[in-house]
This record gives sequence, structure tokens and C-alpha cells, in this order.
Amino acid sequence: MSEPPRPPSRPRDALRPPAHQVSRRAVTLWFLHGMLEFLALAGGMALLSLWIGGWSWVPDWLAARPWLLPLVTTVLVLPTVIAEPLIRFRVHRWELSGDVVYARSGWLSREWVFVPVGRIQTVDKAQGWLERLLRLATVEIRTASYAGSSTIKCLDYRVAAELAEELSRRAQELRDDAT
Repeated sequence: MSEPPRPPSRPRDALRPPAHQVSRRAVTLWFLHGMLEFLALAGGMALLSLWIGGWSWVPDWLAARPWLLPLVTTVLVLPTVIAEPLIRFRVHRWELSGDVVYARSGWLSREWVFVPVGRIQTVDKAQGWLERLLRLATVEIRTASYAGSSTIKCLDYRVAAELAEELSRRAQELRDDAT
């Protein structure tokens, strides 16, 4: 007796990536953020290594080689500081299509956010000092629900201004149509 036919295998369900990438200058911003954090951590480990020899609870092998602390910190953390901006740049994307804002972000874990334009209450632009230096901006989209709110980071300032203006206009039109 022959086996019953198998149902055709379903293609893997996947969201298509949003259409637009963030600015290329985002790589520089994320690298600078990572380097500042790395320098603070490595500096702290270097300072700690100066005092470590006098502590009785520290193993003898570490007390004899306190320079291992900043070295191990550098070996473990620096590759991440270099790789993270490149991975994030490939992942971070956004799109405004029809009546929804779609954004994807993350580097270790991924987040997909869909915000219906009709539910938008406020749209803001924000810039930290490094963003301002690199001519980048963040668009903050707020709805009545925290879960529906979103931010699109590291956009070129001009693109962020145009997106914020377009979102405000579309949200106002949809609110006017609903009344």
C-alpha cells in the first residue's frame, strides 16, 4: 500500500524587511557609544588592577598579574564594540507605508514594531549631543498605548524632519476622517 500524499511544505513565514535603512553615520554613532562605554570599563579595570594586589581574598595568580584584568576586558569586549555597529546597521530599518509605520531594530535580539498612523498622538524629533554632531536624529512616535509607541533612531536629520512632518500630517488627516 502506498503512503498518502504529503501536504506541500509551507515556506517559512517571515516579515519582509522595512524599505529604508538608517543613515550610514549611525555606524559611527554606535561605534563611538561603544568605545566610550569600553573606555570607561577598561579604565575601571585598570584602576582596579592597581589596588588588587593588597586584597587578601584575591587569588595569588591574579595578585601577581593584575594587568590581566584590563587585558581580559579588552579581549572580551573590544570585538563586540567593533562588530555591534555593523550588525545593527544591517538590521535597523524603517518604513512608512499607507497607514502604518513599520520599524525593525536590535542586534542581539530583534524587535518589529507596527504603529497604525491613525493611533499616533504625538511625533517628536530628538537629538543627543553625538547625534547632533553627526547630523542624526531620532523620531519618537507616541500613541495612547505604550506598546504601540516607537522610536526610529539614527535617521539623517533632514529625513527625520520630513518623516515627522509626514506622520503628523497623515495622523491629522486620519483623525479628521474619523470624526
